[in-house]
Amino acid sequence: MRDLAFIAFLLAFFAMGFKRPFLLVLVYVYIDIVSPQRLTYILLNSVPISLIAVALAVGGWIMADDKRDTRVGGRQVLIVLLLLYCWGTTIAADFPAEAKEKWDWVWKALAFAAFLPLTLRTRVRIEALLLFMILAASSIIVVGGIKTIASGGGGYGQLNLMVDNNSGLYEGSTISAVAIAIVPIIIWFMHHGTIFRPDWRVKAYCLALVFACLLIPVGTSTRTGLLCIGLLALLSIRNVKRKVAYLAMLGVLGVAAIPFLPSTFTNRMNTIKTYDADESASTRLAVWKWTIEYAKAHPFGGGFNAYLGNHIRYDLKTAPGTSGPTAAATPKVEVDKARAYHSAYFEMLGEQGYPGLALWLAINLIGIVRMEFIRRRYRDPDGDFAWAGPLAAALQSGHIVYLLGAGFIAIAFQPFIYMLIGAQIGLDTYLARKRDEQAFRPMHRAAAGTEPAAPGALSA
Repeated sequence: MRDLAFIAFLLAFFAMGFKRPFLLVLVYVYIDIVSPQRLTYILLNSVPISLIAVALAVGGWIMADDKRDTRVGGRQVLIVLLLLYCWGTTIAADFPAEAKEKWDWVWKALAFAAFLPLTLRTRVRIEALLLFMILAASSIIVVGGIKTIASGGGGYGQLNLMVDNNSGLYEGSTISAVAIAIVPIIIWFMHHGTIFRPDWRVKAYCLALVFACLLIPVGTSTRTGLLCIGLLALLSIRNVKRKVAYLAMLGVLGVAAIPFLPSTFTNRMNTIKTYDADESASTRLAVWKWTIEYAKAHPFGGGFNAYLGNHIRYDLKTAPGTSGPTAAATPKVEVDKARAYHSAYFEMLGEQGYPGLALWLAINLIGIVRMEFIRRRYRDPDGDFAWAGPLAAALQSGHIVYLLGAGFIAIAFQPFIYMLIGAQIGLDTYLARKRDEQAFRPMHRAAAGTEPAAPGALSA
């Protein structure tokens, strides 16, 4: 029955897309984030709905969409260059078969990220994209939030987010980082949304969704999520007038929340202080050291999943002995191999080498800088584009949160983040086009016979 419901929904969505081609782009966004084929039993599993959706989205844009004054941003070029570079490293990969498996979905994420800004020609489209991203992610986040409240917490790797497949946005650390990253955008919709006007119902849902987002790191017991919450709280300081009162309130709320947190969450957070006794943290440090040495010998990277070739040794402190409470912890040497990077930065360094890491950093850092320019240019609350500055700030904050989370998760090619980057590029090019249109108007009036006075004419 659930399969039929998904099929009916997708068919109706596709049908609307044939009348409004941009909706086909949103269909692909929904499929790529939610992965309905993983939520069904038989019917959708045998149909390449993702490939169908992207083909229709690109075809609809080519055949029916308005392409006047279409602009290509500089970061779109960088994304294409990264795509081509990854293709080259895949050909020469250390593990060709495993690299091909990752390449099969990475190239789609990069290609769609380069294509997406071409379709974002209006504010409504930019807003619709972000709205669908949030609603699609919320289908996972709301389920996780409800299960966290109902069960009193989940535990690391134990919170079931509709599927038993611990990959994509259904992976605990990834959904924790994404959930916190979209909080600023959700808050933006509470004040500036136009598709759903921000009345009391919209604001109530947005507040409930923000609460669910904050519950995800608790339910998944991920240290990455806790760090992302802390960073988001700091980034929010620039948006409040009474900063001291805001910091005091955060401190009070943080202390007050501790008694209500499940033991599975607090116990795992305590391992941050004793990372050298935690196997997860110790193996990450060992893999990162191995990756640095590997990059020295392979500066152009080893292709996707190059970590399969690592062999690591690390010291793991054990609990104190039985000779007394003052007994020191004893180190224990562990040996392991084929351990994943657990960091987007080292993922890029090991797989794509220094050139790939430089391209990836440029794509991300340029986005943060460009959003800062837009935030400052459109900070006038009474201007025609009063919504643009806050949106740029929200996209920037979400991006920075992602970059922190990426330090501890191998999500360098997470499609959701590339959609966020696509929204940034679309906003940037849209506003640039509007500025050019405004600058062109006086010239248009001059051509109609209203030439400005020559220098000195008024004094004459």
